[in-house]
Amino acid sequence: MLPKKMEDEFNKQINNELFSAYLYLSMSAFFESKNLHGFASWTRIQAKEEAIHAIKFFSYITERNGKVCLKEVKSPKSNWTSPLEVFEDTYKKESEITKNINDLVHLSHTEKDHTSSSFLNWFLQEQVQEESSALEILEKLKLIKDNVGALFILDKELSQRKDK
Repeated sequence: MLPKKMEDEFNKQINNELFSAYLYLSMSAFFESKNLHGFASWTRIQAKEEAIHAIKFFSYITERNGKVCLKEVKSPKSNWTSPLEVFEDTYKKESEITKNINDLVHLSHTEKDHTSSSFLNWFLQEQVQEESSALEILEKLKLIKDNVGALFILDKELSQRKDK
């Protein structure tokens, strides 16, 4: 049986993951409007991954005989001044999710819920990759500055990302 505190926090995390998916979809729409289809594809794939993360939490709660309680997902930001600003927000969001996962791990230890601790290990590893990927793109955009040609090269590079 899933401890009530864990159930409550995992339900909040479902909402966090779904909000992240919405945010990445909004970023994708922004990039589509700028004809940066590689960036749009990258953020759309990221949205799918975040939705999968939400489903993992959903499934885990039900497997542990808990109750899933879905809350309203707030509307995400929909406009940015540049790809750089988008990836500043991306890195910030991934860092927030990492903090959330770390807080969940801490709670699982406090609750002596070793099963949830084990479940969360996958997310810890995933967040290392998520933050690293976002930071890599952010750092490239900082180097690019206003170089449109370099931006198009990065756009093409990002179009190579495939679904997992």
